[in-house]
Amino acid sequence: MGHPIKQDLARFKKIVKGKVRDNLRKFISGGTQVIPKGDGTVKIPMPSINTPRFIFGDNQGDGTGQGQGEEGDPVDGEPQEGQGPGEAGEGEGEKELEVELTVEELATILGEELELPNIEPKGHKTIQSESDKYTSIGTQGPDSLKHFKRSYREALKRQVVMGTYDPKNPIIIPIKSDLRYRSAKSHVEYDNAAVVIYMMDVSGSMGDEQKEIVRSESFWINLWLKSQYKDIEVRYIIHDATAKEVDEETFFKTKESGGTLISSAYKVCRDIIKKDYDPNEWNIYPFQFSDGDNWSTDDTKDCMEILKQDLLPASNVFCYGQVDSRYGTGQFYKDLIDEFGETGDEVILSRIENRDGILDSIKDFLGKGK
Repeated sequence: MGHPIKQDLARFKKIVKGKVRDNLRKFISGGTQVIPKGDGTVKIPMPSINTPRFIFGDNQGDGTGQGQGEEGDPVDGEPQEGQGPGEAGEGEGEKELEVELTVEELATILGEELELPNIEPKGHKTIQSESDKYTSIGTQGPDSLKHFKRSYREALKRQVVMGTYDPKNPIIIPIKSDLRYRSAKSHVEYDNAAVVIYMMDVSGSMGDEQKEIVRSESFWINLWLKSQYKDIEVRYIIHDATAKEVDEETFFKTKESGGTLISSAYKVCRDIIKKDYDPNEWNIYPFQFSDGDNWSTDDTKDCMEILKQDLLPASNVFCYGQVDSRYGTGQFYKDLIDEFGETGDEVILSRIENRDGILDSIKDFLGKGK
């Protein structure tokens, strides 16, 4: 049995994970900011967790529930309505607790909640990583790798054999020949490489609310994919009538007022794949987010051709998320259904009506394990 403190810590972590799991939909739809720390952990704000506890005190004499009195009488010493020192305060009284979870723990919670299958990689093993595993013991090494138990054991054996060990005065003094060190062996691993390419319509019909939905959904998509691959690269494309690659900050903050030509984004995506990502080596995930407007039926035809000839053959799966907007017609969603079907394996479609639909949309995109 472990140390009581470790048992309490493990119990608390289990409670925290349960709270996060129970409130996952609320966290996501409510726009709760999950803060990456850069050390493989994230911070999640959540309501304070109350655990049962004992309160020690004097149990003598009359107390609550004892002695004389009628139902409704005030408890002695209890302030009544309109009495008591001070005035009522303003604002929130409930405090929030920031808890830390590893990225792997949070991804596991997401996977369990949505029942997501593990992804079966398509690309060949391309990323080589080397790690040291301390699997043996040597007689030389730096002090930082000194194995104290093994060194003590060697010193004890030596003193017993030489007859210098005194059970009544069990002093063990290691000498240089007794010292043992952990010894490492280099282990080379090959991991699958993945790239996520996000495309988003930034024309005037895509408002701040729609972009926040895309920001939240992309965070959780990245979280899951990072749990499936050793490392992933993320690229961002914005478009209205023209398209360009941008950084993450620009991706979520840019807003234009022009028209929409979706094929412009598909062409940039195609060029990025051809230039940097061999489909035989990389697992490629293009995600497109739009309110469904496109400038013309001719451009929609161009989009379907680029999808069929270039993007779909190169990708593990192509995901289209339509974020509902009061200004968008949603026609492109219907065009994709007509071309590829509503439940196709190559093109996965999802409608996101509002923040409450984010979790279901993630399930749509990742639920097939591709």
